Amino acid sequence: MTTPPTADTAAELADALTRAMKRIRRQTMNRLEPYGITPGQARALRTLAHAPGCEGRETMRLSELAERLHIAPRSATTVVDALEEAGLVTRTPDPTDRRAVRLVLTEDGRAALERIGQVRHEVAQEYFAPVSAAEQTALLQALRGAETEFEARCREHRTAGGDAAR
Repeated sequence: MTTPPTADTAAELADALTRAMKRIRRQTMNRLEPYGITPGQARALRTLAHAPGCEGRETMRLSELAERLHIAPRSATTVVDALEEAGLVTRTPDPTDRRAVRLVLTEDGRAALERIGQVRHEVAQEYFAPVSAAEQTALLQALRGAETEFEARCREHRTAGGDAAR
């Protein structure tokens, strides 16, 4: 049985993860800038493309996108406005609800996803190059486990009537 980390170790790990994410995000942002894509827009495009049912001609509601991104619907509207202006998504009326809008990736949106994927891969490879493959696998498993447990606790808290932080 492994010993749980001390509070100082857990806090240091949280700080290290925060620094890593900031650096990775900054590098990704810098490399996507020539394409006119922000990290938030990249997340939205990836969420649309990888959501169940969105691979073909299926679509996703704007409210579903906001929920999956864990952002306010108004913020999702702002992101989608920019994506639509860039020609990466289109809005279509929801056939079952006249008040709702569905989002569809355009061909340019799919091409942008290719660039985003390439940039994410390059940045991750560069950042994690000094870390062995076994250590990367162990880190990924540990983070997935922590996330799974955290999400389960949040669901339990919401079910019990509280509002858990996301």
